[in-house]
Amino acid sequence: MKYFDYRERRQQGTIDFPIAYYHIDPNHPRYQMPYHWHPEYEIIRILSGTFHLTLDSQSFVVKQGDILFLQDGVLHGGIPEQCIYECLVFDPKLFLKENHICAKLTKRLIEREIGILQHLPQDREILRDTVDHLFHTMSDQKFGYEYLIQGYLYQLLGIVLQEYLFEEKTTAAPSSYQHVLQFKKVLSYIEMNFTEHITLETMAKIAGMNAKYFCRFFKAMSYRTPIDYLNYYRIERACEQLSVARESMTEVALNCGFNDISYFIKTFRKYKGVTPKQYLRREVR
Repeated sequence: MKYFDYRERRQQGTIDFPIAYYHIDPNHPRYQMPYHWHPEYEIIRILSGTFHLTLDSQSFVVKQGDILFLQDGVLHGGIPEQCIYECLVFDPKLFLKENHICAKLTKRLIEREIGILQHLPQDREILRDTVDHLFHTMSDQKFGYEYLIQGYLYQLLGIVLQEYLFEEKTTAAPSSYQHVLQFKKVLSYIEMNFTEHITLETMAKIAGMNAKYFCRFFKAMSYRTPIDYLNYYRIERACEQLSVARESMTEVALNCGFNDISYFIKTFRKYKGVTPKQYLRREVR
């Protein structure tokens, strides 16, 4: 599993059934949701606790009972606090398969002419019930569940349209959209070059800003300074390599952009609370 892949490339579900379900609690390896985006839609349901969530350039706190609907390409991530949440990720193009009745509306959704509200209201009983059936059915996966899941997804989209839980696309892109694009450029650069020496000045240049303003901008977008986030990313990639690779500790450190093994161990402990060796022993058990 790739811990941080800002443009998430893994297959969601299967080719024939492109729907994936995730139940996330504090013991899950990806409990803290890394900033990423993907071409699929995603529904997030908060079961307990709170979640400091960022969607594109907007940050807010969601809590038990909240339902989020993310269309493709939305940059999202955040920090949960004693939170348990569920995610359903699916390819919206599945609604075009052998279905000409809804093709026109589905095409408008896919082309983002219709923007579904990201924070769906809790006061619509039919909406809550449909989402509840959707997640329970996907979690249980009893015989024939594939039919029910597709039916619930169609029902959910029908409710969203019928209840006008969407916005028509505007011609002018908001300034916040440009900020998201700048942020994505930096994240992509880190993903591609984290093994190399990366300076604050280089990241600021990628974003098209001076270093001082870039630091404020990046922290507003991610709750971390650029260097803190870079180190955080490197340690997550180190965890991945420690779990699946056979390289030595020194090789893993070098592969993840650390030239000093002692600094690597110190930084690892900062983010994980244990040394790399302790982490590896825990993973082996």
